[in-house]
Amino acid sequence: MRIKQIMSSDPVVLPDSTTVQEASAIFLRREIDGAVVVNKAGKPVGLFTKTHIYRCIVEKIGLHNHVGILMTHNVRMADPDDMVESVIRPGIGRLPVASGEKVVGMVTRTDLANAFYKSYHITVNEMESIIQSTHNMIISVDTTGQIRVFNRAAEILLGVSGQEVKGKHIMDVFPTSRLMDVMRTGRAEPMQKIRLNGRDLISNRSPIRNNHEIIGAVAVLQDISELENISRELHYVKELNEELDAIIESSFDGLYITDGKGVTLRLNKAFERITGVDADEFLGRNVRDIEKEKIISESVSSLVLKRREPVTIMQETKSGNTTLATGNPVFDKNGNIIRVVSNVRDITELNRLKQKLEQVEGLNRHYANEIKTLRMQYKGCERFVIHSQPMRKLLEMVIRLAQVESTVLITGESGTGKEMIAETIHKNSPRHDKTFLKVNCGAIPSDLLESELFGYEAGAFTGARKEGKAGYFELANAGTLFLDEIGDLPLGLQVKLLRVLQSREIMRIGGSTPTKIDVRILAATNRELEKMVAQKQFREDLYYRLNVIPVEVPPLRDHKEDIIPLTAHFLQRFNRQYKLNKQIAVEVIEVFMQHRWPGNVRELENIIERLMVITPRETIELDDLPSYLGTGIGDEATPIIVNQILPLKEAMESVEKQILEKAYDKYKTTRQIARKLQVNASTVVRKAAKYGINPTHKDF
Repeated sequence: MRIKQIMSSDPVVLPDSTTVQEASAIFLRREIDGAVVVNKAGKPVGLFTKTHIYRCIVEKIGLHNHVGILMTHNVRMADPDDMVESVIRPGIGRLPVASGEKVVGMVTRTDLANAFYKSYHITVNEMESIIQSTHNMIISVDTTGQIRVFNRAAEILLGVSGQEVKGKHIMDVFPTSRLMDVMRTGRAEPMQKIRLNGRDLISNRSPIRNNHEIIGAVAVLQDISELENISRELHYVKELNEELDAIIESSFDGLYITDGKGVTLRLNKAFERITGVDADEFLGRNVRDIEKEKIISESVSSLVLKRREPVTIMQETKSGNTTLATGNPVFDKNGNIIRVVSNVRDITELNRLKQKLEQVEGLNRHYANEIKTLRMQYKGCERFVIHSQPMRKLLEMVIRLAQVESTVLITGESGTGKEMIAETIHKNSPRHDKTFLKVNCGAIPSDLLESELFGYEAGAFTGARKEGKAGYFELANAGTLFLDEIGDLPLGLQVKLLRVLQSREIMRIGGSTPTKIDVRILAATNRELEKMVAQKQFREDLYYRLNVIPVEVPPLRDHKEDIIPLTAHFLQRFNRQYKLNKQIAVEVIEVFMQHRWPGNVRELENIIERLMVITPRETIELDDLPSYLGTGIGDEATPIIVNQILPLKEAMESVEKQILEKAYDKYKTTRQIARKLQVNASTVVRKAAKYGINPTHKDF
């Protein structure tokens, strides 16, 4: 901190001819206890304080004397840009500040106290922010065992508010805590595995010392479920490396690897077989020396190092075989070659081996896509809950599409998750670390949409920014632009969008020079674009430009297997969000499975949130459901869906049988079924026998 940041500006300056009495009056009026004394030229020559006034009174020196006689001479002056710690010393009550020979300020004890308080306040806030922002849980207690620190991570993981537990004794909140033992023994207990609230944690407990005195204890806890996931990934990578080693050694092609200087690092058995040499003749040796000894006619690795690009040549080996060798450089992030990987093939086997290589590459891509898909399904993608086969196939296709640059048109009903599909494509694409922008073409007024998409130059229209504005296409350059509700795009803008897709360049409004862009386009709509094309509401050429790869997201009613896991996911999320512990009755789930969900996943999410918020009980029952959902058997609001035409008698018998089967599954006695169906119990028994329903109920 610099002097100018804490000094009092516009200080009182006393001419050296000022009398003590005049100075005393000035001190009283300005409420100060010291001032800089200057000579006739305005140059500071000393410091006069209330101490000098006291001395005049005690020593009976006349108050008519000039301050220039009584002042303290040779006073140290500070520069406004001096650092506080470099000029402030113990015993200094005040410090004049001068710029050149002009007095510009005064640093008093009050200024120093204010500066210290401000610095202390900033430091405390910074420490509190650090503690609250750390990913690990931090809990500390004082010498009496009262909880002093309970950060946000602890609140989230343990489900307890810091305000609830601060000030309480640690043993009252966490009876199994060993923080009191750590404080008594003064010994740290690092890397202790504990189980708390059903979770496995690693606890590092330490005493808190101040000047060698223990004033408390602190525990830093980490949820090791993350580490276990990493451990499983590392184990998987290890297995993958072992598999890769096995593939390298089992390859019929010869593989030859050098470092960036041409020193041989590795070769496989196939290379030894094809070239007729032993590995000892190559390993650890430079390819230039091998080439000089005519072990091979020409080194492809040496050519790659010279040209810094892939090279393919014909080679004559020591055994007399003719081979086709292809060398590829591997660069680091600084552009230096760190490896040269060469593939050596016997020409007679070229066609067959080429086919096998293509198969291996295809499998590698397939496995990579499978790995990404499985990770998203099972590792815990926060927003994806997938159980059904249709959605798994959709996810697999989306992962494959992410690897290419083609334009994708995502269709499906409202609420099916089209935006999530677009985000998944971007996050798993080579552009995942670039910008992903979402534009809702139906939410922006048509007269503003063009400027939002393409931007404008300075002065392009009234109200335009004087510096111009970049549009979404420019902002998403090198990344992905998601055009949602593309069916609502005005016809005039459809022409401009078509030009962008064709030429990969945009023109700002009011501009004269096109700008090249590199943007992947993803589009989505819940409208039937083919009908809109037929009705001249959507350009046919733009439709075919967008519909390069169509992706249709099925409605929830077509993959009802996902309703139960989705319900569990939303239940858990809203319980955590609203700090609840509610459950959903099995009968409610059955109703969910029967509902057609016209609003799809979004409707299911909204229904669950509404039920959790308004239901007073811990368990959501059938009575809590909105009327339009229905409550199962006998509910007049539940429609019977007819999918085909068949004889009325056969249809009635089919409906009777289905209703009886559901009733027998739901109710325990025949009389309960009869009351619900509003028939006699004998009718229920007779019809069950007619349709071959084998009841397990008792009559009472």
